[in-house]
Amino acid sequence: MKVNVHAVNFNIDKKLVDFIDERMTKLEKYYDKVVSSDAFLKVENISEKENKIVELKVLVPGDDFIVKKQSKTFEEAADLAVESLERLLVKRKEKLRAHS
Repeated sequence: MKVNVHAVNFNIDKKLVDFIDERMTKLEKYYDKVVSSDAFLKVENISEKENKIVELKVLVPGDDFIVKKQSKTFEEAADLAVESLERLLVKRKEKLRAHS
């Protein structure tokens, strides 16, 4: 699965790209019909510590899943977002199984 990582208004380092790529690739074991996936990383200019936002978008046939999480670090936010996507994809797979 190809993961497109987009950093909004800052430069992203290779380690973070690899981290997100690795996490997103694991989603394939929950649902193998993923068409494409995007990760958008943003830093909000606010005084709070939890200013890192990770938005993950996964395209599957007939549906788009978008999950947005905010945390102190990109890694933490990415983990939270991937966990949410796992649940969504498992739910989707079970729903499809029930119909066939």
